[in-house]
Amino acid sequence: MHYQKTDAGGTVVDPRQIVDHDPSQKTNPDNGPTHGRQRREAHRVKRRCGAIPLAGDAVRFRAWAPLAKRVELLLFTADGARLDRRITLPPEGDGHFSLALESIPDGQRYALSLDGGEPRPDPASLWQPDGVSGPSAVYRPARFAWTDDAWPGVPREDLVFYELHVGTFTPEGTFDAIIPRLPHLKDLGVTAIELMPVNQFPGGRNWGYDGVLPYAAQNTYGGPAGLQRLVDAAHRAGLAVVLDVVYNHFGPEGNYLHEFGPYFTDKYKTPWGKAVNFDDRGSDAVRAYVVDNARMWLEEFRLDGLRLDAVHAIYDAGAKHVLADIADACAEATIHTGRRHHVVAESDLNDPRVILPGDRGGHGLDAQWADDFHHAVHALLTGETRGYYADYGAIHHVARAMESPFVYAGQFSPHRGRAHGAPVPTDLAGDRFVVCVQNHDQIGNRAAGDRLSTLLDDPARRRLAPCLMLLSPYLPLLFMGEEYGERHPFPFFCSFSGPDLIEAVRQGRKREFADFVTAADAVPDPHACATFESAKLTWAWPDGTEAAHTRALYRDLLAARREWPALREPRHPTVRLTPDPDHGPLLELSRGTASAAPLRIAFNLSDQPAALADAPADALAFTSESPRYGGRRREPSAPVRELLPWECVVWRSH
Repeated sequence: MHYQKTDAGGTVVDPRQIVDHDPSQKTNPDNGPTHGRQRREAHRVKRRCGAIPLAGDAVRFRAWAPLAKRVELLLFTADGARLDRRITLPPEGDGHFSLALESIPDGQRYALSLDGGEPRPDPASLWQPDGVSGPSAVYRPARFAWTDDAWPGVPREDLVFYELHVGTFTPEGTFDAIIPRLPHLKDLGVTAIELMPVNQFPGGRNWGYDGVLPYAAQNTYGGPAGLQRLVDAAHRAGLAVVLDVVYNHFGPEGNYLHEFGPYFTDKYKTPWGKAVNFDDRGSDAVRAYVVDNARMWLEEFRLDGLRLDAVHAIYDAGAKHVLADIADACAEATIHTGRRHHVVAESDLNDPRVILPGDRGGHGLDAQWADDFHHAVHALLTGETRGYYADYGAIHHVARAMESPFVYAGQFSPHRGRAHGAPVPTDLAGDRFVVCVQNHDQIGNRAAGDRLSTLLDDPARRRLAPCLMLLSPYLPLLFMGEEYGERHPFPFFCSFSGPDLIEAVRQGRKREFADFVTAADAVPDPHACATFESAKLTWAWPDGTEAAHTRALYRDLLAARREWPALREPRHPTVRLTPDPDHGPLLELSRGTASAAPLRIAFNLSDQPAALADAPADALAFTSESPRYGGRRREPSAPVRELLPWECVVWRSH
């Protein structure tokens, strides 16, 4: 059946362009192998909304807009400068509107109009070549020429995350500019790069957590094609790619979701206003929007995993939590692609249900962050006790963090004024938890964005921090540059366009740190380009410098994690403080089993030398105070009977 459609000005739409059914179902013996491949790719696209590729050059435009009576598709000229056609999308009866059209080229600019209103980007847009509020563009991920078909993925127990911000990791600030640096990360011992959020955000400078279009890769980074090139190159280099995704809120500028449907609910209070609607009226489509997004990154963009931002701010009182739906989508992607995928949650709940399987009342995610480890180490080494650091700072907190991922597992938290957390079941091994000594939040949410390399004036303490992390039984996460002691800060930055919003962000940052700084100018202007530029890495470790010594320390410890069987044992170590459990200052670990060349590890958590009660007969395998790392132990091969201040020593049985 063919029929005419007209735009608002009476322009006739060619009826031959309208598809009354999914053309991927056509059978044509003359199509040949290329069209057959396109049919298979079309079947793999499980997105329910957006510009959904069909066979050939056909596209189904589908939108969920239950708040609108009429939805129109606006097609623009190739450069997006002029409206070419206006086409009404027929309703499906459940709040969805859709129409399939033939002959839609790659890059076709389009937008949606609700009830005759202003053009809006597609909520499920994959490409915003003209920015967050410009028209969307058709992008077909399946047309990318992948070279990684043999890539198997990385097992969870081998994950070493390297968190990076695309805009400041290189001078160019693009996906493609990362590629030449991948061999350096592989040589370091990293196995997975973790990209801070890349979904479309306002302007060209942002951490990524103010994104408003979760399906679209940031245009200034290189868009979706640039992301695919990076993923493909990473796999060729032997590195997995994990993407930080934000499902707990959307940014304030360029956010038009509330015009389309009930994406938000006021049932819950969040730091960003209304919560994303995962359990209120109309939430089924919102859940599908998020789950489809997770599936798309894993299947269509071949990402190896997702890091879910702040899941404690994802509220869902339904019978099945949306996190469990995301876990199921990940499991399906693993089956479909034959590759390992991982979903890791950032959570400050200290709740093992995040990773427990569904039959034990959990959400079934692969791993979760354990922030207590960072807080315990940071508070001890820096002496900071403000804010949430008030719960930490003692040596026994570090000992507890080594023994269990949650320092607070039901104990009273002075900072919170209540009991916090729950015990970790003994069968949840260390490779279900991710720890760090630095990350984007813990650096960037400081007034000046200062790193441990500038916070700690004692090189021995700076060396001890990675030893604690990399000799722990958990999955480590490095923040870009820490492996060579980068001294540039990583402050918060953004590039909004509205003057009122810009000023509100400036004043908000000053209020946040009012109790921590004495001068207003101590908080960098988040909107200033200079603040963004200050965060770019030097990416340099000249021979003989502390930067080179630090990188050697990280490289050697990561090699030990790969090569020493005891460090591949994810079960929690035996921990003790000597000379007594309350006063250290020596923290001693036993890692491994009798059959796995056990290790004895000692950390001096004080600024005074500490004698060993019993000097090990085993061979000395490592000391953080070796001259190789710029340390003070002049004879690192001699028997050790006393640890230097803030020294880490490892003895290995053979």
